[in-house]
Amino acid sequence: MIEEALAEIRRGTAEIIDGERIEKLLKAYYEEGKSYTVKAGFDPTAPDLHLGHTVLLQKLATFQKYGGTVQFLIGDFTAQIGDPTGKSETRKKLLPEAIQENAKSYKAQVFKILDPEKTEVVFNADWINPIGAAGLLELTTTFNVARMLERDDFEKRYKSGTSISISEFIYPLLQGYDSVHLQSDIEIGGTDQKFNLLMGRHLQRAYETGKEQAVLMMPILEGLDGVQKMSKSLGNYIGVTDAPNDMYGKVLSISDDLMWRYYELLSARSLVEIDVLREGVAEGTQHPKKVKEALAFEIVERFHGSAAAKAAAEEFSKVFAKSEIPSDIDEFELEGPIWIAKALVDCGISPSTSQSRRDIKQGAVKMDQQKISDEQLQLEAGEYILQVGKRKFARAKVR
Repeated sequence: MIEEALAEIRRGTAEIIDGERIEKLLKAYYEEGKSYTVKAGFDPTAPDLHLGHTVLLQKLATFQKYGGTVQFLIGDFTAQIGDPTGKSETRKKLLPEAIQENAKSYKAQVFKILDPEKTEVVFNADWINPIGAAGLLELTTTFNVARMLERDDFEKRYKSGTSISISEFIYPLLQGYDSVHLQSDIEIGGTDQKFNLLMGRHLQRAYETGKEQAVLMMPILEGLDGVQKMSKSLGNYIGVTDAPNDMYGKVLSISDDLMWRYYELLSARSLVEIDVLREGVAEGTQHPKKVKEALAFEIVERFHGSAAAKAAAEEFSKVFAKSEIPSDIDEFELEGPIWIAKALVDCGISPSTSQSRRDIKQGAVKMDQQKISDEQLQLEAGEYILQVGKRKFARAKVR
């Protein structure tokens, strides 16, 4: 049983530091019934999570399956600083009200994956605020500036003369201090978080807690483009609050190669099951589209339920396989005459008029199921079905 647990825990990981400790914790669970703690921190800097975040949530759920208690840490204090990881400049400070609203949203979303009975939701302002100036000063003595500047993003900014605030130096110390306070046995995070994750081990030693957390790092999930990491700012994301039809269609839009990456990091199927599917596609006994549809169904079902997943699959087949118009599309009333590029923006299916014009040039815009080639088209009074690409539709009523 321990080997099975280890295989699932190692699944998809990029790096594990102190794997022996994880093995010992599992052994203590199976032989003595002793649970252990697994920490993961999320700064509530945006209201919604996307599937890139759920890579960590899936791994946390795996640990819960094998005896772990999850410490789901919402960084309501650290979010006020902003994690400097991968940033080329100091992040803008978030207002406390926005942080609290985002934190509430996170709590509502994570239990679609995590077991509430095996999860402790904690907020780091609860222990960082009380340590005061003296405690913070003591914390800064545990690490020196030279070591801090070894961090890749800090080093680049320092050499380029880009500003680094003192608060950004404090951020990894505070994240590490979370592990001291929580007495975490394991901490997980993305590969970009390695410096911060190792800080937890360092501070647990410095504060003589009697333990050093193991560290497990997961790869960063690529977005829909298969190149850049999944990110809302890049527009290549699948949000966990996306509508079922949108979520289903986005998963179907990924490449066949990227599909296996998503299966490994996001699916609840076992590695054996995934290997069988992969072999089937390679041998030609399984069509990659059918395998991708199964993945899309699983992901939509996880966040919206089986009925919504079934409806999304049927709608996708209706619209894309049969080239029909969706049964439920948003309606917009517009003042006419109106320029087609502006109409697409006002209907929310294009981010800008310049993007609208590019889409028209590329043949990606349709009106009443007919491609548009005239970038200067003016829509007179009437009702139109506007479409951008395969998934964006709107009904425009021009007055």
